[in-house]
Amino acid sequence: MSTLEKEIEELKPWFHNLHLPQGIQTAPDHWLGNFPEFKWKEIADHIPQDLSGWRVLDVGCNAGFYSFELAKRGADVLGIDVDTHYLKQAEWAAEKLGLQDKVEFKQMQVYDLAREDEQFDLIWFMGVLYHLRYPMLALDILAEKNKDMMVFQTLSMPGDTSEENTYDRQINDRQDLLKDGWPKMAFIEHKFAGDPTNWWLPNHAGIEAMLRSCGYTIESRPGHEIYVARKDEQNQSSLHTWNRSEYQSATQQDWQAAVEAKIKNK
Repeated sequence: MSTLEKEIEELKPWFHNLHLPQGIQTAPDHWLGNFPEFKWKEIADHIPQDLSGWRVLDVGCNAGFYSFELAKRGADVLGIDVDTHYLKQAEWAAEKLGLQDKVEFKQMQVYDLAREDEQFDLIWFMGVLYHLRYPMLALDILAEKNKDMMVFQTLSMPGDTSEENTYDRQINDRQDLLKDGWPKMAFIEHKFAGDPTNWWLPNHAGIEAMLRSCGYTIESRPGHEIYVARKDEQNQSSLHTWNRSEYQSATQQDWQAAVEAKIKNK
């Protein structure tokens, strides 16, 4: 066993199968196959080949597979995760791949980003939403930090239909909400797939509606449960058209001062 293979063994378990120098892989017998490379191959042609000058955020970066692929295209990447084990793997792999100058890894909750000033050209938000107790808050925070593009993926409910008319209804007119294509999410009280952190499974219509509500337009769907979205100047986020003070309170910002300033400026 080589030194590299011994280090991989010491860093187990691996959820990302990273392809390292000399043809060595971190999880060649992964139960999902060559994961997440097969996901990356679905998405690769839907984002720019040259990301030079782009600042990218990889939320829930795990061992850094996507961070590394984006860095190879020229991006400067910040990968965040709450799991110190995965972050240790990512930092180790960055050195082995010679990408330590292009990637940075931090232990952070997605909600912590609300108190950061940095903006990102691309946010990579795959495999995280359904693990969050407060998914819409997380999505709002990320949209506020995103200048252009988001790659989004989540576990979802079966089906691929969308109701075209989901606008206002009367208080007792609720039957349409039961239609398959009405935006909705299933709440998981207990475990799902053996994981107690799997809280939510939105349907396809719900995913698109949540992204639109945050000011995005869906640009493409590269694969199952994967969405590429762009910020849409013609579609303002609900944070700017509704009750922004709720968001500010939830993210520990001074919402009262903001309301007073808005009234004063009228």
